[in-house]
Amino acid sequence: MRRPAKLALADGTVFEGTAFGAEGEVYGEVVFNTSMTGYQEILTDPSYNGQIVTMTYPLIGNYGINSGDAESGRVALRGFVVRELCEEPSNYRSEQTLDEYLRAAGVIGLQGIDTRALVRRIRVHGAMTGVLSTTDLDDSSLVRKAQESPQLVGHDLVRDVMPDSSQEWAEPLSDFFHYPVTPPAWSGAADSSDEPHVVAIDFGMKWNIPRHLRDMGCRVTVVPGTLGADEILAHNPDGIFLSNGPGDPRPLEYAIRTIQELVEQKPVFGICLGVQLLGLAMGGEIFKLKFGHRGANQPVLDKRTGKVEITTQNHGFALSADSLPDNVEVTHLNLNDNTVEGIRHKERPVFGVQYHPEASAGPHDSHYLFGEFRNLLQPVT
Repeated sequence: MRRPAKLALADGTVFEGTAFGAEGEVYGEVVFNTSMTGYQEILTDPSYNGQIVTMTYPLIGNYGINSGDAESGRVALRGFVVRELCEEPSNYRSEQTLDEYLRAAGVIGLQGIDTRALVRRIRVHGAMTGVLSTTDLDDSSLVRKAQESPQLVGHDLVRDVMPDSSQEWAEPLSDFFHYPVTPPAWSGAADSSDEPHVVAIDFGMKWNIPRHLRDMGCRVTVVPGTLGADEILAHNPDGIFLSNGPGDPRPLEYAIRTIQELVEQKPVFGICLGVQLLGLAMGGEIFKLKFGHRGANQPVLDKRTGKVEITTQNHGFALSADSLPDNVEVTHLNLNDNTVEGIRHKERPVFGVQYHPEASAGPHDSHYLFGEFRNLLQPVT
């Protein structure tokens, strides 16, 4: 039985379609992702906390859902919008349908709308707050709710998705990957008796990140993003990793203070929100992008080598290049809009990228970054 549902934007636009997944009503920042596949990874990426995600590819759900492709233990986004839902997936790894998955997760899905029109509106007017509902179908009521709902800017969304306590990452080495686990940047063999120890500060970390660190021959301890520098250093790390995460980095003053202390003492590598926090800690400034970068086809230039990487991205904020101090250089640029995609400290072993090198967009264009971090921890001779 078809269930009606509506998405109302704060600018007064209303889209009517049919619901899948759960019943109810949610608000969030409405954004879009241009990936053709990877919808389960998107659903379970904690960086989407606080957002309603629209997929630009028209058919979603065709290969189902399986337990091996999750990037976290929960569905983090607030709502999911597609042009057409595939109700009968065909894949030998499929364990359940997308509809069943979202229903169990308590997340509302919307299908049957003109997603091209929705994405065009976001591109022209910018990402904005919306309300997705299966219970209230009155246009004026939904628009009013969207206009009155809190915006994403200025709120700490990290505390909703970070872990409660510290723990060692225990997933076995090399069981997950289908590519060689020794990128050119690191030529040594992992020695379990002398593994460099990485403390990964979890602001909403994707599971594929500690998997890569493990495959680089590192022991990984995951800690909550609220831990102070003294508590982190008590783990005796050889290096610090700063994870991805949701929302505006500027309210995370506790994390910025911690990173300011850590960069003085240890090698540091940050990804996505992690590089934004790193840039703020080193004196840079952040601005909000009009509609963000979300997809698996973003071209990035490595200024050091002149090579172009095809990358996966998911962020709505960026570092301002002009705000960075003289001792921090921009190493990577987005070729679509020339925004900062990577930075490096000129004097300390500290660097980060805005995109996701643990993903497989290129498919393996950016894996060298984990090798560079590994060499900072314990150079191989």
